[in-house]
Amino acid sequence: MTEPTDEDIQQILRRAMPPVKETELQRDLWGSMLRKLDERHLPAGWFDWALVGLLAFALLWFPQIFPVLLYWL
Repeated sequence: MTEPTDEDIQQILRRAMPPVKETELQRDLWGSMLRKLDERHLPAGWFDWALVGLLAFALLWFPQIFPVLLYWL
């Protein structure tokens, strides 16, 4: 079995990946992206509130960890 040459590899790649015909966008996507960002509101779930409560409890019970938390934030 012979090894493929560079030309053979180029032909195989050209057949596998034909050139793209239309590279221009049909419309401007900036407006739809802004609408998606405005409607994207993620509510805080029970797990988020549990973490906040755990953090508040830890700060009240162990006040010496406050500088450590500030360092990591």
